[in-house]
Amino acid sequence: MSGFSPEWLQLREGADHRARNAALFEKLVARFTDREAITIVDLGAGLGSNLRAIAPALSFRQHWILVDHDPVLLASARDAIRSWADSARVTAAGIEAVKAGRALRVELKRHDLAADPAAWNSVKPDLVTAAALFDLVSEDWIDRFVAALSRARLPLYAALTHDGKTQWLPAHPADAAMEAAFARHFARDKGFGPAAGARASSLLAEHLAAADYMVERAPSPWRLGRDDTALIAALAYGWTEAVRETKQVPDRTIADWLKAHTAAGVSCTVGHEDLIAFPR
Repeated sequence: MSGFSPEWLQLREGADHRARNAALFEKLVARFTDREAITIVDLGAGLGSNLRAIAPALSFRQHWILVDHDPVLLASARDAIRSWADSARVTAAGIEAVKAGRALRVELKRHDLAADPAAWNSVKPDLVTAAALFDLVSEDWIDRFVAALSRARLPLYAALTHDGKTQWLPAHPADAAMEAAFARHFARDKGFGPAAGARASSLLAEHLAAADYMVERAPSPWRLGRDDTALIAALAYGWTEAVRETKQVPDRTIADWLKAHTAAGVSCTVGHEDLIAFPR
């Protein structure tokens, strides 16, 4: 899988946490209200943002297995969790932490998800979760993942899957061309086969429903404004780099578009979807 820098993941964390669909998340939490302890596998965990988003609302004793192929991100996740926690100590497997009265035992697991979607192996977790992952993988990988998930009859919480819809304000004449070129670039293979991109949430829901899961989806867009200038700029620069590689938009147009969307007062909405699925 193509890597993401710790700096980018740290920059987007606040927007990710704000964007999560509250109603869907409440349904997830309600599912585990009576559980004193819970085991969660987090796929493509990055810096552990998913843990920080949801751990304070779950059971008082939690065992997390953070799965990523990048050892640098796993080490950074340990450090980020230690800084976030009320108290923490590093262990041989990862880190033990206390946050908001919750005791968290966190394992850091390096694993190649492209080769093996079933990163839980012999452990049967109470929940499998991932954030901003499924738009990066292929339809074939989604099929293999759902097959593995359904064999074990495990619940899923998939947050922040990009839906392909982005709106920049003020609008620019090249927005449509830039978005089309970016979508083409986004669909390239990131280590899992051609990326599903904007189709990912629908594909995931279809495969889960076919495997006899109850599925709910809800929007979770980034709404970026004056307090998000660094993230807006990073997003705009990322788009321009991707679009240049496609050679679909003239360089002069790209430069004009970038100047417009990194100016003061720009806002941006980036569409995502959250999904929860429980076996029947």
